[in-house]
Amino acid sequence: MFPRRLLLFAIVVSVGCQDSQSESTASNGSKSGGEKTYRIAVIPKGTTHDFWKSIHAGAQRAADELPNVEVIWKGTLDETDKEQQIKIVEGFIVDRVDGICLAPIDRDALVPVVRRAKKREIPVVIFDSALSDEESIVSYVATDNYHGGVLAAEHLGQIMNETGDVILVRNQEGSESTEQREAGFLDTLKKFPNINMLSDNQRVNSMAEHALQISSSLMVAHGGEVDGIFTVCEPINTGMLRALENSKLDGKVLFVGFDSAPRFVSALREKKMHGIVLQDPVQMGYLAVKTIVAHLNGEEVEPRIPTGEYLATPENMDDPKMDQLLHPAKFDE
Repeated sequence: MFPRRLLLFAIVVSVGCQDSQSESTASNGSKSGGEKTYRIAVIPKGTTHDFWKSIHAGAQRAADELPNVEVIWKGTLDETDKEQQIKIVEGFIVDRVDGICLAPIDRDALVPVVRRAKKREIPVVIFDSALSDEESIVSYVATDNYHGGVLAAEHLGQIMNETGDVILVRNQEGSESTEQREAGFLDTLKKFPNINMLSDNQRVNSMAEHALQISSSLMVAHGGEVDGIFTVCEPINTGMLRALENSKLDGKVLFVGFDSAPRFVSALREKKMHGIVLQDPVQMGYLAVKTIVAHLNGEEVEPRIPTGEYLATPENMDDPKMDQLLHPAKFDE
């Protein structure tokens, strides 16, 4: 028979071990040994396009380099779904993550939920596209999108010999990043008095099929007279490229896009595209996470952190820097 004293001792040891194991594995932001683990929510505008997969790669690279940092990646499938993005942010606030990195779908609609995060003492770094309330955020990590639009207009103006007819296809309203690209393009195009704007009022949502529909309609209306085209983001590039191919105008109309993807790299080499304004999405995701962790560690961070903008052309696309930006790392690779 088991002695009474030994039985009591065994029960005490068992309870003590259970308590110790519970503390070391509890999801309270600590690992065994008492080291704090920062849980950082990274919320893109969407998750399907190559650009966001490169953002994800950069965010994860930062987490891998930093001690005790966990990146939680979650975004909407549809880059127009601002209501769902608000719900995602709200969920992370309830979950009490340590920090949030957010690319807002709409510069105004996401302001109230970011303010709620600040009130709950959850800091927010904005990346890719600005928020209209900068008082509620720690920092803004992004491309100078206005300058990206300037680069597009200067290049298109030059290769058009400063004369001809142009189409600009816009993104949905409320996306600060693409609105800045459009503004930079239109302001700079004024430097070329002999370039005429055929159409600058067509907007496309985040779906390439919608971009194809709008682009095809523009080719029907203006295909016989357009000399140059600028599209402001990846899905619109895709739709316009297909519309030009379907209309047998690819390579004939000078076409400048914004953001890279494998199909655009091929189109640039084949001179179906004549310029691509590039961001550095890997660096953007990397710096967003590094910045929020620095802030959590009590370090001062800059309110605006630029990540650079570049212009790839058929002539320079094989330069090492351009080649790197045209083929950025992706999380799923």
